[in-house]
Amino acid sequence: MRGLHADTGYLLYRLGLRSGQLFNASLQESGLRLRHYAVLRFLATTPGALQRELSSSLGYDPSAIVGLVDDLEKLGFAERRPSPDDRRSRIIVLTEGGRAFLRDTDEAGQRVTNELLQPLDPAEREQLHALLQRVTESGLEGRV
Repeated sequence: MRGLHADTGYLLYRLGLRSGQLFNASLQESGLRLRHYAVLRFLATTPGALQRELSSSLGYDPSAIVGLVDDLEKLGFAERRPSPDDRRSRIIVLTEGGRAFLRDTDEAGQRVTNELLQPLDPAEREQLHALLQRVTESGLEGRV
């Protein structure tokens, strides 16, 4: 029988847990969590997104998105605006305050990544990133 650490899925799970712990600790002072940060990072790559798009792209339950966006809106990091394509819908957009927050947290995020991947040399880090990106793009996005 295989040992627990022979299971790649388990190792990814453990790495994800540790990453979340470290990232949440780095965000603690701001009062935000990794889930908020993920929403902000996603919004930084788009001119705006419907809540259902955020839910699908990030793999979060739609009801969780509502609360996350409410939190970000209270902080002035995101705002709901009328959709240019459908007056009945609202899109979520990143504000200048949200952009500033992301700029301010870039260094902390890099420190977390460096701590997690410390055993790997730069080429191995790039390879790991490329492999994880390939696995994610092949169908993991939007699944919980």
